[in-house]
Amino acid sequence: MTLPHTGRALADAAPVPYWLDRPERPDPLPPLSGSHTADLLVVGGGYAGLWTALLAKEADADRDVLLVDAGTCGWAASGRNGGFCAASLTHGLANGVERFPGEIGELERLGRENLDAIAATVAKYDIDCDFERTGELAVAVEPYQLDGLAADAELARRYGHDVRLLDRDQVRAEVASPTYLGGMWDRDRVALLDPAKLAWGLRRAALDLGVRVHEHTRVTGLAGDGAALLASTAGGADAAPGAVRARQVVLATNAFPPLLRRLRSWIVPVYDYALMTEPLTAAQRDAIGWRHRQGLADTGNQFHYYRLTADNRILFGGYDAIYHYGNRVAPALEQREATFTTLASHFFTTFPQLADVRFSHRWGGVIDTCTRFCAFFGTAYSGRLAYAAGFTGLGVGATRFGARVTLDLLSGTDTPLTRLDLVRRKPLPFPPEPVRSVGINLTRWSLARADARDGRRNLWLRTLDRLGLGFDS
Repeated sequence: MTLPHTGRALADAAPVPYWLDRPERPDPLPPLSGSHTADLLVVGGGYAGLWTALLAKEADADRDVLLVDAGTCGWAASGRNGGFCAASLTHGLANGVERFPGEIGELERLGRENLDAIAATVAKYDIDCDFERTGELAVAVEPYQLDGLAADAELARRYGHDVRLLDRDQVRAEVASPTYLGGMWDRDRVALLDPAKLAWGLRRAALDLGVRVHEHTRVTGLAGDGAALLASTAGGADAAPGAVRARQVVLATNAFPPLLRRLRSWIVPVYDYALMTEPLTAAQRDAIGWRHRQGLADTGNQFHYYRLTADNRILFGGYDAIYHYGNRVAPALEQREATFTTLASHFFTTFPQLADVRFSHRWGGVIDTCTRFCAFFGTAYSGRLAYAAGFTGLGVGATRFGARVTLDLLSGTDTPLTRLDLVRRKPLPFPPEPVRSVGINLTRWSLARADARDGRRNLWLRTLDRLGLGFDS
């Protein structure tokens, strides 16, 4: 049901990502033109590429690192997400236990270290990204979800997590919503931050260390060139076509059409959408509580994620995850009125006391997902190229770990990271079109149906579970 004030609340929402629509946005760096050489070429200026460049330069100040991006650093998923920086490297503990049971304890330890290292980097380079280690509150909004929360809490405690299970009154005392029936507060494994400011801060830190960065530089092809790789770049209004001869390359393009053909069967791009409210008044803040400022997510298959910003806006996103036939990615797909209307309606159902709030921004962005819902890794061109992809929405934190892995892979040495099953194994591939599109849309329909039927999964979902395939909302 669409609430009568939903249209009014959306009427003036700007169709751009809130995080990128601010004066702090740095000026773009000039595109690359002509011929260049580098020890390491990083393709992609989102978190994965920025972390790779920064860590490579920290490890070896003399290493000549060049990073290029088709837009500007942080313009894609890294500047459009909810700003949930999670310790999990496996898209949640339950997914990790199912897929990597023999090493999940090690992966959880590495995830905690990774989140600590992100916090340390933010402090070291004075990155003003509103980093808050507030944790995450998972809430049940249907009775059947309570048993799942209890099971999640038991599993989390088994691995040493600081979690607190909340009943209806306790969770509503934390955040006042009439829809909440219970909750689980994971108190130590999620930080909230301003995602664009993190990307811009990593960019500045990399530049200060001597990384060469060229924006508005799209790589159009890769080819072997003796003991190196040759990357061709497209020209444009302000630059002639160029080329980079690099001893090593890291691909960090995630959801965008891969330069390495083999990646096409493992990745599908899905569009996720979000709304941002205007800043809440003091009275509106009082009406919802939320004193501990946790990130929030409900526990349906089609889930919402939401959080407070530093200036007390509410970001409200998720629910729909839209795939377009043939892995289509295009700017026009970043706006979807039906989804924005649905999200607004769900927002006011969650917080009816905020009926007079209006939205300032509405936007979408593309996420790279794979059949195991967490990153996978590999090499090509006789080990001269490494890649990480498939982060499935948890890349704010996991991309730093992915950068460490790709650099270890390029080193050609046996390391604790390259020995992990997580690193050595690939996800099951998606089928080609048109089966891919039919399967994904059938899965989305089945997940919505399960939400409407107290979580009961139909034959299609049970079959996917047995095969280790799936599609995560």
